[in-house]
Amino acid sequence: MRAVMDTLARLETTIAQRLAAGDERSSYVALLHARGAPVIARKLGEEAVETIVAALSGSREDLVGEAADLMFHLLILLGEKGVSLAEVQAELDRREGVSGIDEKASRSE
Repeated sequence: MRAVMDTLARLETTIAQRLAAGDERSSYVALLHARGAPVIARKLGEEAVETIVAALSGSREDLVGEAADLMFHLLILLGEKGVSLAEVQAELDRREGVSGIDEKASRSE
């Protein structure tokens, strides 16, 4: 699991560098950044749908590829909004050991 977090942390750093550099001609991340959060969010939604389709009718390889695309675009959106992977991890840590039903109910109060 440590290797997964290391990979995501490295990717988060690369995305932050490309957001800051803003070179739309050589960086897909910078291009999305220039187009704004609504475009990034829409792209994340497209990737989510593609992941669902792969899960339901694609191969294992298709699902792995689409899941990677989904996570990549999620990290771009988080970076765009100034939300760190550490913040997301802290929220997941907070929820650990709590029933999903109970956690969801606590949000509607």
